[in-house]
Amino acid sequence: MSGRSLALLTLAWIAGTAWQLRQPVLWSWQACALALSIGLAAIVVSHRMPIRFAMRRASSALAGLFLAGVLGAVCADTQAAWRLAEHLAPELEGRDLVVTGVVAGLPQRGPTGVRFRFDVESAQLDGRAVDVPQALALGWYRGYHEDAALDQPRTSLRAGERWRLAVRLRQPHGNLNPGGFDYELFLFEQGLRATGYVRDGAPQAHQRLDAAAGHPVERLRQRVREAIDAHVDDPRAAGVLAALAVGDQAAISREDWDLYRNAGVAHLMSISGLHVTMFAWLAGAAAGKAWRRSARLALRWPAPSAARWCGLAAATAYAVFSGWGVPSQRTVWMLATIALLQSLGLRWPRLMVLLASGWVVVLLDPWALLQAGFWLSFVAVALLMLSEPAHAPAGRAPVLAWWRRVAGWFARDLRTQVVATLGLAPLTLLFFQQLSLVGFAANLVAIPAVTLVITPLALLGIAAAPLWRLGALAVEGLDRYLGMLAGAPAAVWSVPAAPWWAQAGGLLAAVLVVMPLPWRLRLLAVPLALPLLVPPRVLPPPGSFDLIAADIGQGTSVLVRTSAHVLVFDTGPQYSSESDAGQRVLVPLLRRRGDTHVDRLVLSHRDLDHVGGAASLLASLDVDGVLSSLEDGHPLRAAARAHERCAAGQSWQWDGVRFDVLGPPAADYERTRKSNAMSCVLRIAGAGRSVLLTGDIEAEQEAILVAGGADLLASDVLIVPHHGSRTSSTPGFIDAVHPAVAVFQAGYRNRFGHPAPDVVDRYRQRGIAIVASPSCGAWRWLASDPVAGVCERDASRRYWHHGVAP
Repeated sequence: MSGRSLALLTLAWIAGTAWQLRQPVLWSWQACALALSIGLAAIVVSHRMPIRFAMRRASSALAGLFLAGVLGAVCADTQAAWRLAEHLAPELEGRDLVVTGVVAGLPQRGPTGVRFRFDVESAQLDGRAVDVPQALALGWYRGYHEDAALDQPRTSLRAGERWRLAVRLRQPHGNLNPGGFDYELFLFEQGLRATGYVRDGAPQAHQRLDAAAGHPVERLRQRVREAIDAHVDDPRAAGVLAALAVGDQAAISREDWDLYRNAGVAHLMSISGLHVTMFAWLAGAAAGKAWRRSARLALRWPAPSAARWCGLAAATAYAVFSGWGVPSQRTVWMLATIALLQSLGLRWPRLMVLLASGWVVVLLDPWALLQAGFWLSFVAVALLMLSEPAHAPAGRAPVLAWWRRVAGWFARDLRTQVVATLGLAPLTLLFFQQLSLVGFAANLVAIPAVTLVITPLALLGIAAAPLWRLGALAVEGLDRYLGMLAGAPAAVWSVPAAPWWAQAGGLLAAVLVVMPLPWRLRLLAVPLALPLLVPPRVLPPPGSFDLIAADIGQGTSVLVRTSAHVLVFDTGPQYSSESDAGQRVLVPLLRRRGDTHVDRLVLSHRDLDHVGGAASLLASLDVDGVLSSLEDGHPLRAAARAHERCAAGQSWQWDGVRFDVLGPPAADYERTRKSNAMSCVLRIAGAGRSVLLTGDIEAEQEAILVAGGADLLASDVLIVPHHGSRTSSTPGFIDAVHPAVAVFQAGYRNRFGHPAPDVVDRYRQRGIAIVASPSCGAWRWLASDPVAGVCERDASRRYWHHGVAP
């Protein structure tokens, strides 16, 4: 088989795997068998067809490509079926279970507790054994040690310990928004088939059974992390060293992650292919040099082969010690493939070796195709190979002065940075919709600093702790440099998500600009890249509006866009002291849509499930003004550029769309009212469509609105008051609004029981379509959509997504 045929078959396999990853449900075994039978039959028939040789050869090739694609899809489908076979029974969700098992990973510390992976050995419900998934993602969010003096979440739970815990579990479920992070895919790829929390109200059930039950590598990682914290005074520098030494990415603060992302060096601050490959190269070079010193060893095994396999072994050990994350696993498989091919004496072209490495990664981890890191790492290497000029004829290398060698090394590093920056820019925009314009200058310093100075010091500090202090100094110096770059005006360039044809043109432009081609051909990259750099936007026509009810868990947040203005109504909850809906959901969603400017932010009332993400939104985007019922002295009022109280009677028009504030009455500000009663109520109408946004109003406020006139309330869509609580949605109010669609924004299995079943039935009995965040995800109602709108879980359904009954 020729190299070209092998390359095409490999690409067909990968394409079949990619096609399988887009399926909403898995194939049945009958469908898999039928597809394989068709592929085999096509090959047999193509060989026996009474046609000319050239046509027979072409038909055989097409049949082979089809069969390779089917094999790739069936292989991925089979692996997915194995994973989905392990699941938490619905009747066990929310029940008080007692599980016994081992803390299998490095506990992730946080201000409110710890999160950790727990390998289950047994589980019980009311004293009887039950089946639960083998691996759980658990959180322990409050004090839990039986000795109050040792009640510290950061220190009492340790990797490798066997515990008996009282827990409540649920099936894997995450928020689903257009282009947002797919938490359910993350859990699926990690093999975590249930999540939950340790019950703080049942301390008598919590018992440490064994302090060293297993996972010796994880126990060592935790000791190293704690030693770094003890020897390094600066917690920010200690977090970076812990991330590079033991793979504890959670140790890096949110502020530092923002800095590294804006500077374009975030890929350096977590164990990735670059670190593992560099470690393999250094270990291989050292092993090869030592091997050549022994004639006996060199005769038994050639030094290049020994260096290659020693480097692979060292890289594998480093990947395991750093947590054996998915990016590290991919790199180890890639390095193992390259080492095996070279040891077998197969002189494949370098691009073919790279393709074979990619095939091995996809074979072992099909879902790697959905990760930005997979494409960025492989495409970067491919572009470097394609960009290399033709080599001069081989000859004796001249002996150069040391300064010439240094200059040559610097020139090669500069060229690599240029190729990586230009070549990966389209992919970066495709995956993240933003590009650091200071990334070239940042990486020129950060790559050698992190890979050759900070990471070695982080690892050598395990043997000599004072080296961690030197590493901390290097981190602090690098942070100052990056802070200077990231603080420059327009350091980050954001663009909306581009259509597929613009993405394809941008990727082709990247290939053209880095290849050793005449400049006349390279200039074609400019028109090809323009649609990706300045993508077209689909905006509602004047007089109409688009609306997205974001999936933010237990809370409210609605995005409204006219042809030239953007309004955000509430910002969802604060998930923890370091995370909120604004940072995790709203800011990425707005940027993906190209909305970097918010004309008005409406905060209905002060409850944290409505304003929890406001601070992040105000800090990340340009917000003209805030309309709210927040009391004087509230910190969010001080953070706003301009603030105005919402009160019934206010109204304005944007681009032919009318906005009317229906509540609260201005007189309510002079009385002591609970926060729900002060919710801003906003009605939006345009192009014959309308929506009513209600905050957390309750029965009393609903009665006031109905008394003011049902004609002011009538709307096609109602964002249901108070997430469907029994305190709201009175029959008279529902009849006055008379919506076609009722949208319940609530979290999956939230502790409040929202929406209440009798409230849902109240809407359903009136023939109103029900939309609930857990079963719908984000709900989109664009100007071109029917009144029913579109659920994100329906539009982007994949087989690993949690199916929630409407």
